[in-house]
Amino acid sequence: MKIPAGDLDLLAIGEAVVDMISLEETDSMQDAYTFRKYQGGSPANLAVYMAKLGKRTALISKTGTGAFGLFLKDSLEQAGVETQTLVMDPHVHTTVIFISRTPRTADSVALREGDYHLTPDEVDEATIARAKIIYSSTFALSREPARAAVEKAFRLAHQYGKLISLDPNYNPPIWPDQQEARAVLRKLFRYVTFTKPSLDDARRLFGPGQTEETYIDYYHEMGPEIVVLTMGQAGILLSHQGKKIHIPSHPVKVVDATGAGDAFWAGFLAALLDGNPPERCIHFAREVAKRALALVGPFPDPIDRQEIYRLLDAQEKTNAASEK
Repeated sequence: MKIPAGDLDLLAIGEAVVDMISLEETDSMQDAYTFRKYQGGSPANLAVYMAKLGKRTALISKTGTGAFGLFLKDSLEQAGVETQTLVMDPHVHTTVIFISRTPRTADSVALREGDYHLTPDEVDEATIARAKIIYSSTFALSREPARAAVEKAFRLAHQYGKLISLDPNYNPPIWPDQQEARAVLRKLFRYVTFTKPSLDDARRLFGPGQTEETYIDYYHEMGPEIVVLTMGQAGILLSHQGKKIHIPSHPVKVVDATGAGDAFWAGFLAALLDGNPPERCIHFAREVAKRALALVGPFPDPIDRQEIYRLLDAQEKTNAASEK
């Protein structure tokens, strides 16, 4: 895959939110009483994780100007994310999401406002022209005018020949109109190069009862060249150039699953930009996700990509020796 020119590795567009993650470990918000705040939102997470992996990233998003908006701006800048295109609007409140801390699929309650008020006029074309990869999420598409802002960004990115990634993290409580969601995603996916649905995402969008291969085919039919289906303990299915490759999961003690999918995808994209083939990108991404699953909230420190590559090289040598 040819990597486009640009001095910016990733431009993420969409929600930057405050995640209030429960101190109690529970699958239900009814049993969560105390919370700690973290920077969150899939596009913001991608920008942060890739910056921690040594890549240059920027974010187009909208927050308020109060304490929560300032907290997000400071968190992003401390992680190394460019925030010149972060829109801080005094007329909106920053979106806050309360989340149960669990090793499984979290329960959550979203208090949305600022994120979806991002407008097409606030999408900076010059920044899109600088980027190699443009990324957004279904959460950002669920309301206007943010939907139109993301569509403009994808259209411009396509015209500039950029790589485009869309997280199909469809969630009915966030977007109750499933038919509308399918129609919007179908429209946007025609621009998309690669996508990473979870098995839960696929079931929520297309309905339960289908095979994993069928779900992957549904995504390919909408446009992406590469589909990576994550299936929890069942591993990962990579679909590319007519082949579906299963990569098993590694046992790991899960402290909190929030943001692990974003960490995985940041690892995949970072490895792709380093020139690795998709299957090796999956193995790299899996190692990044393992580190995220062992933490609550974003990575506190930078991640040494070369250390992970050395680990993968050692694993490959061990596997080759055992096959002889």
